Amino acid sequence: MVGQPLEQDYQVTDAVTGDGLGVVVHDQASKISLTNKLRSQLRRMINRLQLGADDVSQRLAAINDMVKEADEQALELLKQRASVEQNADVLKAIQLVLLLQDLDSDDKSLRIQAIESLKSYNSQEVVNRLNALVEQDENGEFSEADSDIRNFAAAALANINHRIQLYAGIETVFFGLSLGAVLVLAAIGLAITFGVMGIINMAHGELMMLGAYTTYVIQQLMPNQLGWSIILAIPCAFVISALVGIAIERGIIRFLYGRPLETLLATFGVSLVLQQAVRSIFSPLNRSVSTPEWMSGSFRINDFLSLTWNRFYILLFCLMVFVALLQILKRTRLGLEVRAVAQNRRMAKAMGIPTDSVDALTFGLGSGIAGVAGVALSQITNVGPNLGQAYIVDSFMVVVFGGVGNLLGTLVAGFSLGIANKFLEPFAGAVLAKILVLVFIILFIQKRPRGLFPQKGRAADS
Repeated sequence: MVGQPLEQDYQVTDAVTGDGLGVVVHDQASKISLTNKLRSQLRRMINRLQLGADDVSQRLAAINDMVKEADEQALELLKQRASVEQNADVLKAIQLVLLLQDLDSDDKSLRIQAIESLKSYNSQEVVNRLNALVEQDENGEFSEADSDIRNFAAAALANINHRIQLYAGIETVFFGLSLGAVLVLAAIGLAITFGVMGIINMAHGELMMLGAYTTYVIQQLMPNQLGWSIILAIPCAFVISALVGIAIERGIIRFLYGRPLETLLATFGVSLVLQQAVRSIFSPLNRSVSTPEWMSGSFRINDFLSLTWNRFYILLFCLMVFVALLQILKRTRLGLEVRAVAQNRRMAKAMGIPTDSVDALTFGLGSGIAGVAGVALSQITNVGPNLGQAYIVDSFMVVVFGGVGNLLGTLVAGFSLGIANKFLEPFAGAVLAKILVLVFIILFIQKRPRGLFPQKGRAADS
């Protein structure tokens, strides 16, 4: 190994022992070219050295790299490692490499035994090698006496493919739940305002947009602390969207109670104003919000099933928001007054409940939750002036399907529609899947106009 230059010469040391090898004249030293062949050799050497590493993850990574290119020396090292290895996952990985090598054995019984053992592994390399065996026989490369190897390989492939379909179903359900979590976050605030106040708030999507832009602004202020910026954005987005919501209710909506069509038109106008305000402040271009390290990547269960961390955290966040909101409505004075007004506004007012204040705080609470939903949306899509428009229709579908004003109905409806969308998309496409879901909701509402969980109380009957 060549060290620092001494004027025109180089001090040379042994790369393994570190012993000094003297001085080499500059002209006699030549640079080593790093080629792909050299990289492969170095990678193989590193993998073999890491077989004895104390870290289990390093040993696993080294063994997984040996799957495709294990020579006799590597196989001998793996067998030696298997005799002393204590970790079950590492032992299974070593066994996989050895079984894959047995597929090339001249011993037919050993090959069949390897195939039978490999069918329990969830590995893409196993699928590739078994497919190669089946295709070799189809191309006539096997003798007639060895054709039963293809049958064993085909049976093992069928077994693995059955599990792959199961994992695909689990992945689809997970993606559906994550989409449902977004729909629930987007709709839960709307369910409160719609159920208590009877207001069709077309600016609800723009309140989510404000939450997303709040996340973007905080990230710009804390560029080196992305993880903390997301956490800080949650209360900030709630407060900003809640204050804007209270201002909308006090400034416009309170003059339009009892006139749902006019509130729809008024809030639609507010949505246009908020969109234009954002375009004027941040420009019409979409803004990208970075994902913190702890939300990046995925949890890899096997070669056929991995769950992304950002969607998992959004699902968890949705459940936390739902539980927190449920506790507010059940265990606080505001929650008691909100439920009283939702069930019978006139009786609540006669009992001394300040319905005007309850309306303002309810609208602020629903708007704040919309802002929190915007924080979650910023992690899965670009932040732009039209962000809220993509979710407002879906939010109303969730509220109507679940039952107006019913939080449990909103939760069930959001997850149900999310899963239904994800199962329909591979067959019908994203757009047609939404149309089919909309048709289903229309037909469902014809039979049950009040949704899955209808609101209770005299006001609901009137």
